[in-house]
Amino acid sequence: MSSPYDEQVEELLAQYHQAREEAVDSRRRIDEIEATVTAQRRAVKVTVGARGQVKALDFPTSAYRTMAPKDLSKVILATLEQARAQALSKVSEVALGGMPGGMSAADLLEGRVDPQSFLPEELELPEAVRAYVEHGLGVPEEGGRRD
Repeated sequence: MSSPYDEQVEELLAQYHQAREEAVDSRRRIDEIEATVTAQRRAVKVTVGARGQVKALDFPTSAYRTMAPKDLSKVILATLEQARAQALSKVSEVALGGMPGGMSAADLLEGRVDPQSFLPEELELPEAVRAYVEHGLGVPEEGGRRD
């Protein structure tokens, strides 16, 4: 026979597993984010990933050929920064929906945190709580668990 405490513990465990799945899914969605920006005059087009890494750099027209190297460099850098800002905005939309304790969007963005590292598949419980989950109310007999 289960007690109301059993039901509460089971509900808490289910909530934990749901939160873990959501965190892993958010990380997957973040990893798929890309942003593409095309500069004025279509001199350059840049695509970046969620961490700001350059995934593509294209010159869709021949406009770059008439530009001074310094000007072309400025256009590339400005376009790259716009793409990074767009990617960060997309990451924030995904990440800020359910950020666990103190983790920032930047931590996820930079790959410094993997949700699987702070949300283990198996929940570690204190021995008293584990004994309760496994055996219900009561104190385990000395030297081990209740049977």
